[in-house]
Amino acid sequence: MLRTLAILLTFAVTSSAFATRVADITRLAGQREQQLVGMGLIVGLNGSGDGGDFLPAIRPLASMLEKFNNGADIVELQDADNVALVTVTALIPPAGARNGDKVDIFVESIGAAESLRGGRLFITPLQGPMAEGGIFALASGNVVIEDPATPTVGVIRGGAIMEADMLADYVFDNQFTLIVNHAEASPGMTANIAKMINDSEDGQQWATAIDAKNVVVTIPPAERANPNNFVSRVQRLPVPVTTGEARVRINSRTGTITITGEVTISPVIISHRGLTISTMEPDIPPTPGRPRQVDRDFVAIDPENAGGAKLRDLLESLDQLKVSAEDRIAIIKELHRTGRLHAQLIEN
Repeated sequence: MLRTLAILLTFAVTSSAFATRVADITRLAGQREQQLVGMGLIVGLNGSGDGGDFLPAIRPLASMLEKFNNGADIVELQDADNVALVTVTALIPPAGARNGDKVDIFVESIGAAESLRGGRLFITPLQGPMAEGGIFALASGNVVIEDPATPTVGVIRGGAIMEADMLADYVFDNQFTLIVNHAEASPGMTANIAKMINDSEDGQQWATAIDAKNVVVTIPPAERANPNNFVSRVQRLPVPVTTGEARVRINSRTGTITITGEVTISPVIISHRGLTISTMEPDIPPTPGRPRQVDRDFVAIDPENAGGAKLRDLLESLDQLKVSAEDRIAIIKELHRTGRLHAQLIEN
């Protein structure tokens, strides 16, 4: 019994330790993925390259050979079907990358190549964002085709080696901004986060919610020599649990419906194409073992105008009645269009 109690207490402490934190629902402004881009040549293809008269691929090939003191001209190379012109893209993670780090790259044919399978990217310089410019990495390596259905798109794991630091800056003028994830963003959420930060700093007004997504935080003077400690402390703060804004997110392609907050429906009667609701009611007078089936082609929601009908209750009923995802989504859209669904409707 004591051992069981200890396990339960440990589980409770662990669960508390993994409560939702500020870092789980926000990101720092300035910390985001960045792209490095370039154009290169895939070589070593087995007759599946651009070849023919695709001059955009042949010209850089001729230029490359010229740099290596091999003066081949375009006419000599026009049947070179073992090369392909590709775009090269590298994604730098939000935390940034240092000189010498290796980053995955993605290549995609932009010419007449049929497949990049078996090819190798010739060393290619990658440029940074337009605001920074310059060459940040050199890319090369063997192409791996991940999707056989699209052999003209491939990946090279660790194919780019950083030649310069590309760091994420998030502190500006002794301030940083917390950007709330879109799904959790609301005026109430940012106000709660700002209040929680200020309360944790003895009530000092360091944080301000400026809109439904952004909280600007001023770094206290004593923390400015090493702001990372303060930023980390803020990110570890627990987020107060709130009901959140009423939202319905639907994805017609996958048939997914996600409900957050208290989504209510005004009194309404729903009749939809092909919808027949069957309920089993006892006979009057009752016959043991022989309930009476009653078929209806409508659903009544809160017909007595009592108020408080929930969308989730409707969906649960439709689920029991085996109503298709397509029909459920159509019903939700119609409720929203007629003003009977009291929530923000988001379509993916």
